[in-house]
Amino acid sequence: MKIVINIFLLITILGSFIIGKNDIDNAAKYSLNFSRDAVHSGEVVSLSAKMKIAKKFYVYSTHPERSLSPTFIEWEDSSYFSEVGILQEPSSKTKYDPNFKMDIGYHTSQVQFKQDLKISDEIKPGAYTIKGTFVFQVCDPTKCIPHWDDFSVKLTVLEGGAVAKYITPVQSEFENISGKAESSNNEELDSIIEEGLFSFILFALSMGFLALLTPCVFPMIPITVSFFTKAGEKEDSHPLFSALVYTVGIIVIFTSLGLLLALTLGAAGANQMASNPWVNIFIAALFIYFAFSLFGHYEIQMPSIFRQFSSKQEQRGGVIGILFMALTFTLTSFTCTVQFVGLLLVAASQGSFFWPLLGMVVFSSAFAFPFFFLALFPQYLAKLPKSGGWLNSVKVTMGFLELGAAMKFISNTDLVLQWGIFTQQVVLAVWVIISFMMGLYLLGKIKLPHDSDLPFIGVPRLVLSIVFMSFGIYLTGGLFGQPLHGLIDSYLPPIVDASRQNIILKSGEKHIVWFDNLPEALDVAKAKDKPVFIDFTGYTCTNCRWMETNVFEDPEVQKLFNEFVMLRLYTDGGENYRENQKMEIDRFGTAALPFYVVLSPNNEEISRFPGMDPDVNKFVDFLKKSLN
Repeated sequence: MKIVINIFLLITILGSFIIGKNDIDNAAKYSLNFSRDAVHSGEVVSLSAKMKIAKKFYVYSTHPERSLSPTFIEWEDSSYFSEVGILQEPSSKTKYDPNFKMDIGYHTSQVQFKQDLKISDEIKPGAYTIKGTFVFQVCDPTKCIPHWDDFSVKLTVLEGGAVAKYITPVQSEFENISGKAESSNNEELDSIIEEGLFSFILFALSMGFLALLTPCVFPMIPITVSFFTKAGEKEDSHPLFSALVYTVGIIVIFTSLGLLLALTLGAAGANQMASNPWVNIFIAALFIYFAFSLFGHYEIQMPSIFRQFSSKQEQRGGVIGILFMALTFTLTSFTCTVQFVGLLLVAASQGSFFWPLLGMVVFSSAFAFPFFFLALFPQYLAKLPKSGGWLNSVKVTMGFLELGAAMKFISNTDLVLQWGIFTQQVVLAVWVIISFMMGLYLLGKIKLPHDSDLPFIGVPRLVLSIVFMSFGIYLTGGLFGQPLHGLIDSYLPPIVDASRQNIILKSGEKHIVWFDNLPEALDVAKAKDKPVFIDFTGYTCTNCRWMETNVFEDPEVQKLFNEFVMLRLYTDGGENYRENQKMEIDRFGTAALPFYVVLSPNNEEISRFPGMDPDVNKFVDFLKKSLN
């Protein structure tokens, strides 16, 4: 049997010289990480090897009796360790090999190996470079590729003996034989890319259309409709051209600005821009400016520099105005970076170009598609005969809606700058007033400059007035503690407890303690032997509020939360938001909000849930699997 195995290994070695270098490089990518880079003598440190295996390839098990060539790690100098544990693996797949008449264990797609190492009691304090070799084979039905990959890691041994069974793990840097640090941060994106170009485009399209269902998109609906309603009233307007410019502008600005921010500010650049208090103030001011124009207080005109030339120059001014609206749309949409865009921005910040560019273009095309029609139809409606009276009522109604939307962005600024002025009660009170004013306006009790006299109240006006009045009464209940629909709650600023330096937001969960830093949460997790649930969120993230008010409040979710140590990390404000940003991007490879991940008490990832999903059952399954 040994002779047969030796012959087999000889054949695989010869085969490795025949296959091309690209096959060798792409068959398996891996990252090696110590659980921490500073230890005391006598303590146990874990080495994990995360491996991404190409399609149709597999890696042999670590078990010697189930492998033709077991996967293992060999240390150049074992005197650093008093004990070296076996290389552990998850349950491997098994298949019968008729050539060798034995069952072999193997892994496909993704696998994580782990080896526990006890630092020698005799080792002296200091900084060490420990070298080893990662030995494994990657095979497909026709060949095997043997690897003897040398690596090194720096480990610092601290003064004194072992002081704890566990120490908060720190990500350390391993080098492979080429001397370049490997990263597994983009495993999710890599798996999407591996499916092929057509599958990648379909996936990006589907993500774009799904993103339209998120709450952060809704504020741009009234401002789009109102802007192009006014544009359609001009005699020389070209509805189709304007709608195309708006749509293409969204695609180009969303893609270019997103990638530019990722390259200059890092993967979280888009989120930083969207959560910037001055950007939010600017958007709120823009909404208010448009609202008063729709009320008839003034007419919006391009600056005189564009109007003092020929009509052709004036047309250019109109295009600039449309592109300005596209920029506003982009900044608003960046408040909720969905998981797919988060992966693309991380890849772009790490130097990739083609796939992030393609993904952003396809995603934004699907995202902008419905707004082409929202920009087109109001312009044609404005050109209908006798459209003046009822169309003016539509514009005024849109103006009220824009005032309501402006409150969302003002409250975002309040949360980040910690003013404590535009609280949930204040914003809700403003919405109540706006709802009643809309109802009174439709009944003709409020008259604005361009309104004509109403000889009678039509049925549509009466019905809409009842709807807005009823909505105002419903919102009034929220002022006195009555629960509101989760979609409405997601736009309201959460209740703030500013008793600590770092703002703690209460989203309504009962009897749940949320920690705000990882080391403290891990200490409690080790003491209670519970996993850590991390909620990466943002003060300005509407989708985060939606999950907190619609999914987190589910009774079954609340019950399961009691089995976790709960940790909430804000990435757009607060005391440690930059560290939280860095952790999400560097360790988990995404800049999406919200983002949920479960860690073991030893700070090892168990599972993750990528972003907003209205299906509570999926979130419940995620929590249950994390506990198994």
